[in-house]
Amino acid sequence: MSESVEMYLLRIALLQQEGQPVPLAQLAEELAISPISANQMCRRLEERDLVTYQPYKGVTLTAAGERMALTVLRKRRLWEVFLAEKLGLAPQEAETFACRFEHVTPDDLAEALAAFLDHPQFSPQRQPIPPALVPAAPLFLIRLADLPPGASGQVRSLTADRAAADFLAAQGLHIGADFVILASGEDGARLIAAGDRTLALTASLAAAIHILPSESL
Repeated sequence: MSESVEMYLLRIALLQQEGQPVPLAQLAEELAISPISANQMCRRLEERDLVTYQPYKGVTLTAAGERMALTVLRKRRLWEVFLAEKLGLAPQEAETFACRFEHVTPDDLAEALAAFLDHPQFSPQRQPIPPALVPAAPLFLIRLADLPPGASGQVRSLTADRAAADFLAAQGLHIGADFVILASGEDGARLIAAGDRTLALTASLAAAIHILPSESL
């Protein structure tokens, strides 16, 4: 994905409020481009199923577009934390550099950076860091829902929606988190311990968490 496409998607994500379309004039102003250029790019993004364009109203991100935008935003804010906390840059200066780094940071490097920073939840400017969202679990991972009580492992990917992923991250169950299954219910629910927290997971949520068993670590 090109840098210009990433910038469009990211800006739409930041401007979009509760699913309301972002007017093209507002998007053009934010990106310092002409409304005609914004219109042309949004048409191309719609052809790629990244945005939905509504004449006279504006654009909204599709599920695929939102995923891409949040992936880029996650990289930006992780770099902000690193630059501010580890190198001592002022928050605004860290954001300026992070805006450059976000476009050249592969996903695996972003997750290594997140682990190095102990999986921060907020940027230096107190903006939330989106959780890592992986569209599909690699073949060597298994679902948390398939583990029995007493089993343990490490979270490696989530196929949950954004709200569920945010909830899990807030409870300490993020990418890279270690856990132990304490109990299981007949309906497939799981009671787990992650860090110093105990968390009850529904069957559907447990099935959306893909893990690497402890014996494979």
